[in-house]
Amino acid sequence: HLSSMRTPTAMIVGLVLCPCGLLLTLTGTLAPSWRQVSLIPNQPVDLILEQGLWDICSERQSSHDRHCSQADELGYFEELPVRVAQGLMPASLVLTSLGLVVAALGVRCWQKEPQHLLAGIAGLVLLLSGLLSLAPASWYTHELWALPASAGSTLVVGYSLVLSYLGSCLEILGGLALALSFHHCCKER
Repeated sequence: HLSSMRTPTAMIVGLVLCPCGLLLTLTGTLAPSWRQVSLIPNQPVDLILEQGLWDICSERQSSHDRHCSQADELGYFEELPVRVAQGLMPASLVLTSLGLVVAALGVRCWQKEPQHLLAGIAGLVLLLSGLLSLAPASWYTHELWALPASAGSTLVVGYSLVLSYLGSCLEILGGLALALSFHHCCKER
């Protein structure tokens, strides 16, 4: 009968949220805008510095003249929250990819029954990967105003940091949804 062919809703939720989370986290990790520095003393008033995990870009708002690979004169990349994020964000991306492969094997729609144990394990892996990217994003946010910048300049959260947060949260929610598959394993025993 058909009801046994249906993929559980929690699995579908997990398989929708986690790839979205991966995409957001990937963009957040690669795009150079975890923090924006503006109104820098002795610089043009429309100059904005965008600092990411790997690059610093400067842009003139009036001309949209953008230059990346700016010199890190203040030792921004040496700061611990930045270095930790440089390690944990890629680790999280690898773990998310691994979790999605395991999830795809566990949820497999081409077999009669999903493999609940595998889907549950994938859920835990994805939950962990979400926490792995949430930790550096949170720490960076906490230290955002303490990280080196020219005295008197204005500091704001950049879009990459926001995307990293959202991606982490989607991975955590998707991972939790897939981890609900363990419930079926217990019921079957």
